[in-house]
Amino acid sequence: MKKKINLTEKEPAELTKMLAESREELRATRFAAAGARAKDSSTLKKNRATVARVLTEQGRRTRAAITGTPVTTVTS
Repeated sequence: MKKKINLTEKEPAELTKMLAESREELRATRFAAAGARAKDSSTLKKNRATVARVLTEQGRRTRAAITGTPVTTVTS
């Protein structure tokens, strides 16, 4: 089982790098899937989810900076 990535512990530069890598991988997977069958059909969904998680964390940090409230971690 893959270890869960905790985005709240990442630095802003790491989040930006992770977002760029995920978007590039998503783009490459989409073009590869257009030409032939994908080996792992869930790759697109996983990449989209990663991009969404990173963008959510960046937005949460931006809103916290604007409002002046501290960034708190959400536990579930």
